[in-house]
Amino acid sequence: MYVADSRGGAGTEVRDASRPGPRATAVAPTVLVLGTVSLITDVSSEMVTAVLPLYLVAGLGLSPLGFGLLDGVYNGFSALVRLVGGHLADRGGGRHKAVAAVGYGLSAVCKPALLLVHSLPLIGAVLAADRTGKGLRTAPRDALISLSSAPETRGRAFGVHRAMDTAGALLGPLVAFLILRQAAEGYDAVFTVSSCVAALGVLVLLLFVPGGRGGVPAPASGVPASADPPRPTLRASLALLRRRDVRRLTVCATLLGLSTVSDSFVYLLLQHRLGVPDRWFALLPLGTAAAFLLLAMPLGRLADRMGRWRMFLAGHVALLAAYGLLLAHGPAYAVLLLHGAFYAATDGVLMAAASTAVPDELRGAGLALVQTGQATARFAASLAFGAAWTAWGDRTALTTAALALTVCAVCAVYLRPAPSK
Repeated sequence: MYVADSRGGAGTEVRDASRPGPRATAVAPTVLVLGTVSLITDVSSEMVTAVLPLYLVAGLGLSPLGFGLLDGVYNGFSALVRLVGGHLADRGGGRHKAVAAVGYGLSAVCKPALLLVHSLPLIGAVLAADRTGKGLRTAPRDALISLSSAPETRGRAFGVHRAMDTAGALLGPLVAFLILRQAAEGYDAVFTVSSCVAALGVLVLLLFVPGGRGGVPAPASGVPASADPPRPTLRASLALLRRRDVRRLTVCATLLGLSTVSDSFVYLLLQHRLGVPDRWFALLPLGTAAAFLLLAMPLGRLADRMGRWRMFLAGHVALLAAYGLLLAHGPAYAVLLLHGAFYAATDGVLMAAASTAVPDELRGAGLALVQTGQATARFAASLAFGAAWTAWGDRTALTTAALALTVCAVCAVYLRPAPSK
């Protein structure tokens, strides 16, 4: 149950004693359907992501700095529209499904566009449009998950969703690998199949996610967030930063995002430092995805018990260990295992922690605030890492990133929100 704070705070979440035990631990149907949509969409997205670094660097001859610019666009441009997506989803009593559908649809349209562009500016424009779609859909989708789940099981709900999402991430590179081995025009074939799979994901969302109040049957708490709920205006959304927990979560996620090397650079580093052949490059994301898939649900449930913020920080410790193994020329499988553990301990867990700090009426915008800080920081980190690699070499760039992550993690320990979050 969500109890509003009369002083304007985020309120307190308590267990509803009248709710039967089994229902309190069940995963809502909306979460499972959204997981299916994410699974299909991630097959499409990760097919492209798996081949994009090699396509741009080896195929088009981009430098690490040029790739860093495009990778920053691909991973960070969505930060510019996440607040818009969260705000639009909250208006009118909740338009979460509609806004999410627009985002998924825009990304689906961008996949075949990659067949038509071959220059840096045009590829950047297509990737920016694709990430705009991701930015629009992410906060409404995560708001649907949190609003459909009991407060005490949100870590598990996000873990289930992320596990299904990651199953798609596991299949995507495998499909891309098989296409590259069989098709004469491998990259074009990958982009074509990816666009068809993306369209299927949009269809499943439109047909099977419930309508009405953004697809949410009723608040998971069973009562309104407050007697006088805040109107979902953009000003009210930004005012959420006045709440201590929201502000500190956003600041900490931003700090840690500034020292996070993007996935594509991790795979390029593995190839460069460990000599992975080009033909096996598309399979590297499988290691990360497999670890993520296996660990997402158990770590989500563990986060519900031990504290979501502690789990979030532990995930970054795993990432730091992955950087250390890369620097020491450690085994590739261990690097990918730690990389996947990092995502399993942070991705959905951060959203579960943030969802307890904002009221139902501003759930989309509140989650978008945290996501925006993190995505903006990762955009900057990708640009900085690409520039550092070009100027100093990969070892110095990675050493700098590891030191930065250590400093940011220490700062995050001191800035952490309330222990219960």
